[in-house]
Amino acid sequence: MGIKNPDFCFWENKRVFLTGHTGFKGSWLSLLLNHLGAEVYGYSLNPPTNPSLYKLCRIDDFVRTTTGDIRDAQKLEFALDNACPDIVIHMAAQPLVRMSYLDPSYTFQVNIMGTINLFEAIRKIKSVRCLINVTSDKCYENKEWLWPYRENEALGGYDPYASSKACSEIVTAAYRNSFFNTNDFQKHKLAIATARAGNVIGGGDWASDRLIPDFIRAILNKEKIVVRNPNAIRPWQHVLEPLTGYLLLAERLYLDGPAFAQAWNFGPNDDDAKTVKWIVESLCSKWGGGASFDIDSKIHPHEATYLKLDFSKAKSCLAWHPRWHLEKTLNSIIEFTHSYSLNKNIKNICLNQINEFLNTIQ
Repeated sequence: MGIKNPDFCFWENKRVFLTGHTGFKGSWLSLLLNHLGAEVYGYSLNPPTNPSLYKLCRIDDFVRTTTGDIRDAQKLEFALDNACPDIVIHMAAQPLVRMSYLDPSYTFQVNIMGTINLFEAIRKIKSVRCLINVTSDKCYENKEWLWPYRENEALGGYDPYASSKACSEIVTAAYRNSFFNTNDFQKHKLAIATARAGNVIGGGDWASDRLIPDFIRAILNKEKIVVRNPNAIRPWQHVLEPLTGYLLLAERLYLDGPAFAQAWNFGPNDDDAKTVKWIVESLCSKWGGGASFDIDSKIHPHEATYLKLDFSKAKSCLAWHPRWHLEKTLNSIIEFTHSYSLNKNIKNICLNQINEFLNTIQ
């Protein structure tokens, strides 16, 4: 199992429909898929931030984009029908925990009904051979225990965001069982899986209320970063780690179908689960120039303190495992940020990092 050719030749000329392609992860995945020779169709709202990786890399130049809301079922179905894709990767979401406290209704509509709209459209589009619904490590019922969560652990969610992602997992399972059952694969020919990843970081993320973007904004503005929850431990990983995991999973779903139609974790090694304070201290040291931070003493909405994923199944069945240690990931963020501050070609920076990462898979 897994990749036999390090150039990912499977993806050459594959038609891929990607929701949420204007976001941070979606922009990196668009670059990666295009680099591997796929024909990419995107469906998303306009980029959620300014600046955005999507605009800096001119992703519109090579992705056939439909600007639309995942809650607009009719427009989504029309875009899917026009794309006639082989593979669908669903990443459109309201992705922020703190935003989910401010607007829980919107969060549930996008993350649950958006998923349902996609499945309803796919029931009518017969070209699709595999679908991956990208959810979150926060879909688990987090008991703050020391050992990592496996794919068969209970789903839950303390906050609206986490709860919405657990619901999206349940919706996916319901559609798989009811309409795309693996026992009937020879009739419908569609394999469906979910993918759960940890705290994904990298250059090009400008979202609000997230640690790395907050750090980047602070240092570029020559300000101190203000840190919430300094002792919270997160499973940090470079964005290319789970993205290559999704591609491996999609390849196996396409080629082997039912055997891989289930939930999958993509997380970092145990020694890359670090506290928020450790991350900020490391970034300040790497950046230099007097970069520093303060601890925010205000009371904030609940966020998980400790959460790790067990990726043993992906390692065993997909030949996937983390390639970059956290030090390398942080160095790549510093490199990206320096390049951005000097107005260098950001697309070239991203493609260089993609090539460097793919070379580790040889």
